Amino acid sequence: MSTTARLAGKTALVTGGSRGIGRAISRRLARDGALVAVHYGHDPAAAERTVKEIEADGGQAFALHAELGVPGDADTLWSAFDRAGADRGTDGGLDILVNNAGITVPRPLAEVSEADYDRVFAINTKAPFFIIQRGLTRLRDGGRIVNISSVATRVAFPAIISYTMTKAALDYLTLTLAQELGPRGITVNAVAPGYTETEINPTLAVPEIRRRYAEASTFNRLGQPTDIADVVSFVASDEARWVTGQWIDASGGAHLGV
Repeated sequence: MSTTARLAGKTALVTGGSRGIGRAISRRLARDGALVAVHYGHDPAAAERTVKEIEADGGQAFALHAELGVPGDADTLWSAFDRAGADRGTDGGLDILVNNAGITVPRPLAEVSEADYDRVFAINTKAPFFIIQRGLTRLRDGGRIVNISSVATRVAFPAIISYTMTKAALDYLTLTLAQELGPRGITVNAVAPGYTETEINPTLAVPEIRRRYAEASTFNRLGQPTDIADVVSFVASDEARWVTGQWIDASGGAHLGV
């Protein structure tokens, strides 16, 4: 990959940046010239692999660990960012924050336990809220916040109701923060993937499910992580300086006819 350098001199943090869509985002931002902090929660090998891939492509990255969805997770993450970034000469400042880490609960309303509900909200909604809150003094003027939402907030998906609620809350956080942070030149946008092919989606191993998911898109294919990463790259760049408070559909036109 060649480096476009449009993010040269920028520092980015991607939560859940070691696998799936997060990995693609980390690699793309690094290709654009950013120093990328690749956050992981439970898989250090995946994070190190992503860092090595970025470095092999001529980019810069470092891994940092913080379990999300537990008390004090935001403070733990920023402390890890400081420690890991110190070796890279960072000053603790940040230009681009991508809130990508998340889990799903593939159960309808009647089957969601309180523990399920609390955990999915803790990771998908509470963690990004406090990561942003604790990170606002680090985020430089003219910075970017990108929240990874879901096309599920546009149409009804009863089978993943609790997950969709977390993403709907993230959408409102996006809108409100865009208004609050605009005077600092900080943009806040949500990017909403649809059916995307990642190694952490076991249902894609079922041919019938793959077919249905692909047919949901107007392009009759599954999304690839790079499809999402390219959109994130745009909203993280100066080219998107006049775009804020937006929910950007990156689903390949999924369910347009619904």
